[in-house]
Amino acid sequence: MRSPSISVVICVYTEDRWDHIRAAIDSIRQQTLKAAETIIVVDCNSVLYKRLIAEAPDVTVVENRETQGLSGGRNTGVGIAQGEIIAFLDDDATAHPDWLRYLAEDYGNPDIKGVGGLTLPRWQSARPSWLPEEFYWVVGCNYRGMPPSGAPVRNLLGGNMSFRREVFELVDGFQTDIGRGAGKRPLGCEETEFCIRLGQRSPGSLLVMEQRARVRHYVSDSRCRFSYFVSRCYAEGISKAQVAANVGSGDGLAVERSSTTR
Repeated sequence: MRSPSISVVICVYTEDRWDHIRAAIDSIRQQTLKAAETIIVVDCNSVLYKRLIAEAPDVTVVENRETQGLSGGRNTGVGIAQGEIIAFLDDDATAHPDWLRYLAEDYGNPDIKGVGGLTLPRWQSARPSWLPEEFYWVVGCNYRGMPPSGAPVRNLLGGNMSFRREVFELVDGFQTDIGRGAGKRPLGCEETEFCIRLGQRSPGSLLVMEQRARVRHYVSDSRCRFSYFVSRCYAEGISKAQVAANVGSGDGLAVERSSTTR
């Protein structure tokens, strides 16, 4: 069976992550299932944009055409992507060579509209002894308690996720008033809200995890401080309130209630 064509979108914003950005791009070049295209969306940084244009001629580099922030960058990438599937990788993550191959396999089921993979931490130094695996979401990774491969999930994790192209027209893209933006507070949940709206507008659409589709997400020492942990948890509460305001508290907080009771 023919594998679907996949466009990979990587959103970037700072030259401080230059080495990580290069590693992320290299990991897509090394895929066993070749990407149809790699799209780098640069958010409000002309210096980084020009540097990528000069040093990565084999990828498509564009500037964010929407509201500043991660949602606007993702929407920009989706707007120019040509693949049947659009996959997203964080700018400080590297994909296993079989990442796209394993994501593509699950799309043989037409009911599956999105597939997410396993995101593992790559600690700059070491895992903080006080950080339990249930809270790995704080550093952008899969956490203990997530469903196994093939099980339906409410939402995918933003740094390692993919969707069928038609989903974006159905859901009208990522909401730019939710998630990471120009401010310093580490907000999130733009992909959560996106996935919930998909379920509301297209009941029966399946989102699944595929743990063979692995990426390694860099976790700096600055994100291993307890002060960051507290600020990220506080920001998550604000983000979840925004999600609940958009999609209703029943759908917006169902998984959180279940996780808390367990």
